[in-house]
Amino acid sequence: MKKILLIIQREYLTRVRKKSFVVMTLLGPLLMAALVVLPVYLAENSTSNVNVDVLDETGWFFQKFHDQENLHFHYVDKNVEQAKADALAKGNMLLYIPLTRLNLPENAELFSVKQPGLFVRNYIKTVMKQVVEDKKMLAKGIDPNVLKSIKAHIHLVTIKVSDEGTEKQSNTDVETGLAIFSGILIYMFVFMYGAQVMRGVMEEKQNRIVEVIISSVKPFQLMMGKIIGVGLVGLTQFLLWIVLTLALVGVFQTGIFGAGASQGAHVLTEQMAVAGQSAALSHQTQSAALTEISGILSAINFKVMVFSFLFYFLGGYLLYSSLFAAVGGAVDHDADVQQFMLPVSIPLIFSVAMTGVIANQPDGALALWMSMIPFTSPVIMMMRIPFGVPYWQIGLSAGILVLTFIFTTFLAGKIYRIGILIYGKKVGYSDLWKWIRY
Repeated sequence: MKKILLIIQREYLTRVRKKSFVVMTLLGPLLMAALVVLPVYLAENSTSNVNVDVLDETGWFFQKFHDQENLHFHYVDKNVEQAKADALAKGNMLLYIPLTRLNLPENAELFSVKQPGLFVRNYIKTVMKQVVEDKKMLAKGIDPNVLKSIKAHIHLVTIKVSDEGTEKQSNTDVETGLAIFSGILIYMFVFMYGAQVMRGVMEEKQNRIVEVIISSVKPFQLMMGKIIGVGLVGLTQFLLWIVLTLALVGVFQTGIFGAGASQGAHVLTEQMAVAGQSAALSHQTQSAALTEISGILSAINFKVMVFSFLFYFLGGYLLYSSLFAAVGGAVDHDADVQQFMLPVSIPLIFSVAMTGVIANQPDGALALWMSMIPFTSPVIMMMRIPFGVPYWQIGLSAGILVLTFIFTTFLAGKIYRIGILIYGKKVGYSDLWKWIRY
């Protein structure tokens, strides 16, 4: 045990002192914080005012286009050529709605030097569509206001009832997002750090360093030390990423967006008004929204999620890294890795490929069995947990994963102890079977 601890210490300290570890530990949170902050920052600072001159020969749309955030309309009364020349000379757009004799004014032309944005096009089309539809209804003797008053907006609340009769509000969209994010994160970390174990074994084998090391320790001790050491490095880096990302996002939000918070709220209110909603939310509406969000979050057991994520990350990593270590010990060259990596990687890849199916039916038979199979359970079970999983299923899945890890480590150790001392021979599956039986 003492020798394993020494190997763990060596693997851990060697890797955390590398420049690549320090760079990635600092660069990872910066990139993740940038993904959160930059879109908001660019959206607030990159918008420019758009002026649209409106030449409406029908008279139907006069004063129907209202100024929006960074979008302003000006009505003109000129011939189309003069209006177009004047608008383009000022850097404006020209919306030309020609007069029609037989058909409804359902066609329009938007002249612009630059490509108009999607919001501008959609707003103009929405306003014109609404005006034309109102005119059609009036021609049929239907009051548009009556039709609008009978429209209903259905708000469906999902409530989960436990076996004890406890009711909790849930939100499928939020749970699906958490499920997909957790599953893909497990997949990425297991692959990334498992590959590090394989690369480390291959480097030591190619440099003949392993021959010196196993003169002092057993091959199994060396393999376990490398697996646990690299796993601790991954856990350290992951925890640092979480802490630094949250800190950076907080700093950016308070330092950059704090001064513009009121402006952002004003922009949000006007955008909601564009969508046809109320220009200002009432206190009762805000309280109802906060209550709904609180109910959704309370339905998700974040303690179970965090604990399960750490367990399945470590369990999945230990399971696959033992197999990766066996692959690294069995081959001499990178070209020989693929024939063994594909069978090992297929369960993980298949788990990610089933993301949509599992998120759609988290309690189905397929999801249940895949969350019990140890080679797919790290990804699939983490995808099921946000939807709520009975504790006995989590315990059973965890127990099977631990037992499988012990068994695969035993088999991988047999391959590893022989493979690390074999050079210049192309190893096949028959050789691996012989080494396991040896």
